[in-house]
Amino acid sequence: MTFRLTTALLACAASLMAAPASFAAEIKDVWPELHRDVFQSRELLQDSGGIIMEAPDRAEDAALTPITLRVPAAFAANAKKVTLVIDHNPSPVAFEVAFGSAAGTGDRIISTRVRVDSYTDIHAVMETTDGKLHMVKKFVKAAGGCSAPALKDPDAILAEIGKMKVTATAGDGSTTGALPEGQLMIKHPQYSGLQTNQATGYWIPFKYITNMEVKRGAETVFTLTGGISISEDPNIRFTYAPGNPDDVIEVTASDTDNRTMKGASVSKGS
Repeated sequence: MTFRLTTALLACAASLMAAPASFAAEIKDVWPELHRDVFQSRELLQDSGGIIMEAPDRAEDAALTPITLRVPAAFAANAKKVTLVIDHNPSPVAFEVAFGSAAGTGDRIISTRVRVDSYTDIHAVMETTDGKLHMVKKFVKAAGGCSAPALKDPDAILAEIGKMKVTATAGDGSTTGALPEGQLMIKHPQYSGLQTNQATGYWIPFKYITNMEVKRGAETVFTLTGGISISEDPNIRFTYAPGNPDDVIEVTASDTDNRTMKGASVSKGS
């Protein structure tokens, strides 16, 4: 699945850029349409415990809103993929993560930062191997995350784009079910197509990471399909199954310019 912008969605974003608190109750509920378009109106098991989401009630920075998704150990063995939908973003599907054989059977965690363009519900949906959909939602107050100016000047961004740092550490057994944890950081502007160059005033064409594969040794931990809603310089924390002591975490990513970016951790054992 590739997530693209549409004219209608861009128009929707422009009208919702700065919703005041009193407007929250009046925001149109677009979830029925998204439920139909993204999940083909399949039955949703809401608040079943299959997926847990942590997000702030009000974002301190709408362009860097922290989101943590957790699949409890009781559901992990049958967890197939998770999808994050930010209902009122210009491109609502923020990302989809499909789990691989090295995802682990303890509590699975995916944590990153996203852009939130206006007051909105955020839905997290986890699909199990038997086709069931487990869903949770949270209302987040934020405005302008998708059009917020880039943090660095374009020349500095282009000089660093694709640089990656990957780390792997042992799980502590408390919040992660003893699974090892990894973290990847990629230098990338994640241009949304809604931002302007502060020096010239011209629109900046979209440029973002579309696909990513994370492997532990020869096995896949997860693959990610993303869009404009993942924040600039993506920072993703995740859990994975223990492996051989010499295994490293390898990451391969590609973006809308067909650029390939790679990185790997240093072997620390498991």
